[in-house]
Amino acid sequence: MKLFEYEAKQLLAKYGVEVPPSVLVRKGEDVRSKILEAGLEPPVVVKAQVLVAGRGKAGGIKLARSIDEAVEIAERLFETPIKGVVPKLLLIEKAVEHEAELYTAIVIDRSERKPVILASRFGGMDIEEIAREKPESIVRRLVDPYVGLRQYEARLIGKKIGLTGKALASYAKFLQALYRLFTEYDGELAESNPIAVVGDKVIPLDARLIVDDNSLYRHPELGGERIEESGEYTEWEVKARKAGLTFVELDGNIGIISNGAGLTMTTMDLVLEYGGKPANFLDIGGGARADLVKKAVGFLLEYPKAEKIFINIFGGITRGDEVARGIVAALRELGEIEKPIVVRLAGTNEEEGRKILSEAGIIAYTDPIEAVKRVMEL
Repeated sequence: MKLFEYEAKQLLAKYGVEVPPSVLVRKGEDVRSKILEAGLEPPVVVKAQVLVAGRGKAGGIKLARSIDEAVEIAERLFETPIKGVVPKLLLIEKAVEHEAELYTAIVIDRSERKPVILASRFGGMDIEEIAREKPESIVRRLVDPYVGLRQYEARLIGKKIGLTGKALASYAKFLQALYRLFTEYDGELAESNPIAVVGDKVIPLDARLIVDDNSLYRHPELGGERIEESGEYTEWEVKARKAGLTFVELDGNIGIISNGAGLTMTTMDLVLEYGGKPANFLDIGGGARADLVKKAVGFLLEYPKAEKIFINIFGGITRGDEVARGIVAALRELGEIEKPIVVRLAGTNEEEGRKILSEAGIIAYTDPIEAVKRVMEL
């Protein structure tokens, strides 16, 4: 899950990092009164809150030297797609005069199984651009996850990107806070670009945080309305997330339900191989009980892109009888929605499951190829 800049900065502030004074404006709110209420004195920077990289180059960040100019820019940005996304939120913050800009990010080095810090004295550029034009400027340091980022390591990184004195101490404090944020929020990426050097301190002018989706149960505050505001998910993906379903919307017309990401992707490949197009990815996971299966089947019965449904289950810890009960329950509850359904069921308790489906008038195939051919015939 990607967080907006304003959310990442709120979290940095929670960890003791100084960020520029700002105000968040939603579409439809009075921009002028929000700026005045926040006590922001021009110049200010008006920033589109969209979850895309390179929004500055795409025209999503503008400097305003007066409140009138800020209002004009804000009204224009609310109507301007930034890389295809029209912003619903703007962050208006105090412009910070500074002498230099730095780059810092923390990601996971999967080959080393450790977090790695990337830093450069050239901020305001994408890391790919820095690597291409000034590769010697990039400092790379692995962090032992059992020990964490120690102060001397943070200071060493700061020295290597040219900081000294109080500015170095400020950067080290910032970097340790960024690392804590990264680890405590299960980050896949924590980045600040640029970081302004202002006299004897550093101030992050931008912030990005990507949280591992698998950890969201630990961070319930990141769900709810923010999912809809993000623009990152379609209407049906938002509905699925709120229902607790692992769902991705696609462009085809064949609804897919399977257990386990690998089998679900294989099922999609089979549909494509035999001339069909999946309408979605929906993984009910291992050990799904009847209530979850019912929820998944009911969801696809209502999902308009799924003109027919292919359920492909190979039971290990997932029981065939539980799956069958869930399918039958969904059909009974939403019987007025008529869509062809093909089921392939194999593995644990498959005989019991096949019997339950048969009594409901549904044939369960054991061969996935035979089942997908039947899907294509319908």
